[in-house]
Amino acid sequence: MPLSDVVLRTLKVDGKRKRLYDSGGLYLEVTAAGSKFWRLKYRHGGKERVLRLGVYPQMGLKEARGKRDAARASLNEGLDPNNNSRLTEAAAAQTKATFEAIAKEWFEGKAPTWAPRHAKRVIERLRADIFPFLGRVPIEEVQAPELLVALRRVEERGAIETAHRLRRTCGQIFRYGIATGKTSRNPAADLDGALRPYKNSHFAAVTDPVRLGAILRTLNAYTGTLQVRTALKLMPMLLVRPGELRSMRWEDVDLEVGEWRFTTSKTQTELVVPLASQAIAVLSELYELTGRGEYVFPNPRDRKKCMSENAMRSAMIALGLEGREVTAHGFRATARTLLDEIHQIRPDVIEHQLGHAVRDPLGRAYNRTTFLEERKQMMLLWANYLDALKDGASVYSLEASMA
Repeated sequence: MPLSDVVLRTLKVDGKRKRLYDSGGLYLEVTAAGSKFWRLKYRHGGKERVLRLGVYPQMGLKEARGKRDAARASLNEGLDPNNNSRLTEAAAAQTKATFEAIAKEWFEGKAPTWAPRHAKRVIERLRADIFPFLGRVPIEEVQAPELLVALRRVEERGAIETAHRLRRTCGQIFRYGIATGKTSRNPAADLDGALRPYKNSHFAAVTDPVRLGAILRTLNAYTGTLQVRTALKLMPMLLVRPGELRSMRWEDVDLEVGEWRFTTSKTQTELVVPLASQAIAVLSELYELTGRGEYVFPNPRDRKKCMSENAMRSAMIALGLEGREVTAHGFRATARTLLDEIHQIRPDVIEHQLGHAVRDPLGRAYNRTTFLEERKQMMLLWANYLDALKDGASVYSLEASMA
């Protein structure tokens, strides 16, 4: 029996792929997720072929039948409907809405708000692990099992965390597709719990004050270059990411005011780092060596570049520190924990100084100078506390040591 508008409007989705036939080879293909596509089955040159006509309900029954009749007329003239440009306009529109096309459209909108390194990782993962398998599939037709197959390939090579990251990325792409009318579902959401779990590894960080004091003394004993010695002294003190410290520019540093202003590498937001007197002292010493150049920590082989990412790590390895107990990045977690638990500094003040996105009760992002006075006091307190620990004091708060 031919289809009717009433049948189509009242069609129920039961989680199974099925075909509802009309007449003359026209049928509606319903996916397990509930997407509906008009298709025309025909024979040409002794071979069975299928012509994609469009998506229901954007293309109604009457229009689909009109496309069918036009295709049949082409067949009567000995022409293949798939080679008829007028008949394949709808299919071409679907091709433009492939998963890869929508993913790239989503990426182009997001990339300017990300750090270049992060943006590069996102698109490279998609190109390597998703596009080869799903890139040419219309985004509306991508099903959860198909996405899972692609992600399982990533799992099989041992990249469990990457597989989870890709699932989240794909979920964002599908949500963008829904918002722009290119698809109606997010199959990535249906894969919750389908991937192998992974343990999120955090940067090693020491949170015992006495042990931290011993580590600071070890760092202070480093006998390498002045640049690396200075970086090792500042890393626990300034609460910034290692890459941000390495790329520190003299033009961003005001030693008289005691501030370092720059754009964070991860969130691309402006941040003010108050410099305690200890930080000003070590930077002033280094200024005599590198102050005429662009970078505070220039690369010894090319002063137009900053110090390599392995410089501090190699120094910490030589000192026997880099590993499970402590890393350069882990000093951020150390400061977050001790400032909160021992010094009772408000978490929002700490998070802001760490360069994390902090919002007010109305959901608005704070600007770079928010809590600046509180952060100046906190950074001086933290520098003094580190000095006390480095000198061997068994203190758990600066106030206790000063009592």
